Amino acid sequence: MAENGTSSPAAATAAVAEKKMEDKRSWADEEETALPPPPTATATATASSSGVEAETAELKKIEELTISEGKETSSRLVEPDKSEIKAVTSGDTVYESAVKFEDLPLSRELLKGLKLEMNFSKPSKIQAVTLPMILTPPFKDLVAQAHNGSGKTTCFVLGMLSRVDPSKKIPQAICICPTRELAIQNQAVLLKMGKYTGITSMCAVPSDSANYIPISRRPPVTDQVVIGTPGTIKKWTSAKKLPTRDVKILVFDEADHMLAEDGFKDDSERIMKDIRRSSDACQVLLFSATFNETVKAFVSRVVRDANQIFVKKEDLTLEKVKQYKVQCPDELAKMEVIKDKIFEFGQKVGQTIIFVRTRNSATMLHTELTKEGYECTSIQGALKQEDRDKIIQEFKVGLTRVLITTDLLARGFDQEQVNLVINFALPVKYDTPWEPDYEVYLHRVGRAGRFGRKGVVFNLLCTDMDRSLMEKIEHHFGLWIPEVPNWRSEEDFQILNNGKAAEGAGKFP
Repeated sequence: MAENGTSSPAAATAAVAEKKMEDKRSWADEEETALPPPPTATATATASSSGVEAETAELKKIEELTISEGKETSSRLVEPDKSEIKAVTSGDTVYESAVKFEDLPLSRELLKGLKLEMNFSKPSKIQAVTLPMILTPPFKDLVAQAHNGSGKTTCFVLGMLSRVDPSKKIPQAICICPTRELAIQNQAVLLKMGKYTGITSMCAVPSDSANYIPISRRPPVTDQVVIGTPGTIKKWTSAKKLPTRDVKILVFDEADHMLAEDGFKDDSERIMKDIRRSSDACQVLLFSATFNETVKAFVSRVVRDANQIFVKKEDLTLEKVKQYKVQCPDELAKMEVIKDKIFEFGQKVGQTIIFVRTRNSATMLHTELTKEGYECTSIQGALKQEDRDKIIQEFKVGLTRVLITTDLLARGFDQEQVNLVINFALPVKYDTPWEPDYEVYLHRVGRAGRFGRKGVVFNLLCTDMDRSLMEKIEHHFGLWIPEVPNWRSEEDFQILNNGKAAEGAGKFP
């Protein structure tokens, strides 16, 4: 999408030829079964309720939940992932969780968009708890953490749409995202959800060469919602092209990255200060699946008395996403595992994302897979904006099945058909490459588990450093990730494919 917000990524004109694959069940399609503990642990068993009983229990617990400000309140809402949402509030306002969207102060037009365009029947767990906090006066700031694919985007998009007055042609809501891909994706959600409201929006992202307009020639923004990247939004506000005096709500998506020292901290702080200087009543919402302790401490300093929602790190890994590790002797063996084992036995009708660490690795892997006849694309930050848009669009509409990427798409990228993620290389911290980037690992895993769908992740290891990184990831999240016994064995991968092996990542006892 261009910086002026009037054009959309070009769709491919011809379908890409796809390999015909045998229609069989794959790792991501198997029903959940009891997970055995590590070999050294004593197995434990838990009874599960039927679908109807679980649904009844869920509704009952949500109906009973009332989060009162003025004290720390912990509330357990039982869902299939058994995770805990911890809400910390302050003040005198009492919030009641929303059992249905009609319980919220939403316009008829927004409810129509939720039902007809989004096909939502009731709020997810994170939506049930956070939406009353966002939509209830005095509109306090909110710091919210929840699982990837749990419905966070709906929370802040609905919050923005609900606060906008369609009769005023001036920016009233701003959402800042770390990448143009995420900004474009969030605007698409907003346009769909707000279809019947008459609210207009603009995507403020770096423009491609064909649609570049110098900032001096841009007219002032009159759209009511602006979604964009921090550099572009800062440039527009500094040039007085994006008025902020009427901004009622400011959202930071993937807020931990936006406020981290190695992220967009300086630009984000500047934008927040400038908007609060011109619009003191502006509500700030920080959303992410991860908040490390450093970012939490920073947030407590820069965000005024805010409601907070956090999930314990041990509960963040997605239970419906099965995780495996494969020991390979070298990089060539990794390629063989992908081509002859994972693709052969694991890919059914869904899509695959392969994460690499460097741009060179993305190019190399793309070249090798293409030589072998696999239809795939690769994306990384050095590509031109128009090329990135085209690649994303082709993958979004299903013209390509395999996407190779750096961590450019680790955060927030939402594609329902992705059921397989391959970590060709584990993510590491930029300044300490011997330490895993736990937050990025979690975000990568989340690409295969959108909204509780089933998926599988393969971690390919070959060096002592890889094994050390994997062990640190397991211990950080309290996980045991099963290992494929022999990378050469077709039988071992076939066993996984048939669902006869230990399934997914389990908790350490």
